[in-house]
Amino acid sequence: MNGITKKYGLLALLTGTLWLTGCSDFLDESDPSNFTVENYFTKPEHARSSVNSIYATMRDPLGSGFGGGNWMMTEFATGLAATDLGQAVNSYFIKDLKNTSDNGYGQGYWTAYYKGIANANLSIAKVPSIQMDAAEMKKLLGEAYFLRAWYYFNLVQMFGNIPLVTEPMSLQSEQLRPKQATPEEVYSLIVADLKVAEEAGLPWVDATGKVSLGAVKSLLAKVYLTMAGYPLQKGATYYDLAAKKAEEVIDSKQYKLFTTYDDLHNPAKKNVEENIFMVQFRTQILPSNWQVSIIPYNKNISAYSDETGGIYSTGDFVKSYEAGDLRAKEKQFFYTKFTNETNRNLEVDLGGYFIWKHFDVTAQTSTANSDLNWPVIRYADVLLVYAEAANEVNGPATKAYDAVNAIRTRAQLPSLAGLTKDQLREAVWKERWYELCFENITWFDMVRLRKAFNVTTKQFDNYVGHKFSYGPTLTERELLFPIPTSEIRNNTNLVQAKGY
Repeated sequence: MNGITKKYGLLALLTGTLWLTGCSDFLDESDPSNFTVENYFTKPEHARSSVNSIYATMRDPLGSGFGGGNWMMTEFATGLAATDLGQAVNSYFIKDLKNTSDNGYGQGYWTAYYKGIANANLSIAKVPSIQMDAAEMKKLLGEAYFLRAWYYFNLVQMFGNIPLVTEPMSLQSEQLRPKQATPEEVYSLIVADLKVAEEAGLPWVDATGKVSLGAVKSLLAKVYLTMAGYPLQKGATYYDLAAKKAEEVIDSKQYKLFTTYDDLHNPAKKNVEENIFMVQFRTQILPSNWQVSIIPYNKNISAYSDETGGIYSTGDFVKSYEAGDLRAKEKQFFYTKFTNETNRNLEVDLGGYFIWKHFDVTAQTSTANSDLNWPVIRYADVLLVYAEAANEVNGPATKAYDAVNAIRTRAQLPSLAGLTKDQLREAVWKERWYELCFENITWFDMVRLRKAFNVTTKQFDNYVGHKFSYGPTLTERELLFPIPTSEIRNNTNLVQAKGY
């Protein structure tokens, strides 16, 4: 996706000009050689580059180093992740359920995703004024609406009552310090945006990594499933909507599960087959940058100079997998040993269950420059959305079994059969925990279900009152992350989440 990787800086420049509007006279003077909002949106290529810029901030939370990484926030909140990186205090605040509004991870998400929303709002407002092919414009706007919906979907789940901004901003904007919208209002916009994207003429699959029709329908299914649960609790009607939308993706025959888990971290499999939508990276141009966080602390196994031990699975979680589950075996989803960087014939015991499903073998052993994308929506997720939602509507029907059993068959587990509706519900939940772990999905499932997986009993506890295997107990306040302190300070219209 060369356009996305090379042109994403433009809208940051254009958005920055908005904040200068209305200042003193000398700031109103313009250099005709510089791009501004007023003189930029004039050509079809401007439309493409403006939409490309919306993708850029999807990458920001994935940065990792000795300070940890924003993407770890929702993983430590599950109680299923551990760390050896003592200086990454933000990780410990979340992991030990002592989080505060000063946590840099939350600030990182808030800043990046609202910047993405600002870029989407600018494209949605300005692209229609460009003289260009109507069908191409419609597709570009479809991408913009999808991305705005995706950013808002993540923000509303993480922070609850959030500002809902749908127009480009300037110092004169009435919404310069916006009030918070209710989750209901945010979800209404998300659904409306995705319906626009669904009718935009996008292809079912886009191997370059841009938004596809499959991505739109898949995200809409996930949104409907979330709306069926907490906090909106829309119930059966929305389970039915989720099942039908996921079924459209399944019935399209455009996607399929990988035959091997190795393909989950195979650069040759970007944006195809099981990978419906991903955050895009490119080696030597914009290399993915979480590799240093998923290797053990200073074990000398990697070509990367930084080995941070930033995040890995608790042993209790990995040991809770069903006997014979391929995903829990060495170098499937996790790894416990690897070769020494200076002597690849020497095997090193790592002392923990590190995350293999995101491990770039080439980068770790030679280049230190990863070409992996980050998965956002996998076909496995869509199958499990369908199985869960369809079971809620019609009980354990054949097609629901087929969807969940496709996941289990690949894991070399026996097919499910003869279950009650309640039994199948929890069986599907378990597959979601086991299949989608460490992909920034599990905590969102916990919140919409108000359930947490007990790795000892292998059953589901109520979210509030669930005790992590290493001690801390979830309370009501952990149903949301706190709005960052700086946002509360700069916008007196914002009210902090309960308990922070």
